[in-house]
Amino acid sequence: MSYEERLRQYILENDLLMKDLERVRELGLPQCYIAAGYVRGTVWDRLHGFTNQAAHTDIDVIFYDPGDLSEEREWLLEQRLIEQTGNDKWSVKNQARMHIRNGNPPYVSSEDAVSWWPETATAVGARLDSGNRLEILAPYGLDDLFGLVVRRSPRFEDKAYYISRVRSKNWKRQWPQLTILED
Repeated sequence: MSYEERLRQYILENDLLMKDLERVRELGLPQCYIAAGYVRGTVWDRLHGFTNQAAHTDIDVIFYDPGDLSEEREWLLEQRLIEQTGNDKWSVKNQARMHIRNGNPPYVSSEDAVSWWPETATAVGARLDSGNRLEILAPYGLDDLFGLVVRRSPRFEDKAYYISRVRSKNWKRQWPQLTILED
């Protein structure tokens, strides 16, 4: 079974994540995914034999809409999701404007934006299409995610920030089988 098939299986077997994917699809946002830690943590939990970890610091929802770059829209979408779920960990960001905050060239899509994220294992997302099929976003593939390897993404140039970030996350404590590469 390929890593993409395994990721789909893990997501399909996670009732909460599936419900959240349905909620996010209902927002009707272009190029919209649940991404980063929620997806990554789901895989790492499974590979470590953990169940019901739910130790997410946030639930990242990304989309790409150059026609409306307002932060107010993002806030309203977050409030909608918080009201629906009672969970205040939602973070909704339009990737069409995030290059400004990150000091990168303008992103051309959600996939392009994700390719600039700090770690390859975090540069992953999932969404449900209108036919209820899972679509996976993984510009660096899924080898590091399933190999339990934390590595700096090729496009993320700030090595010092990457090292500081990875150390501050204490991922190794939560998922002891990880291999964290600091170069």
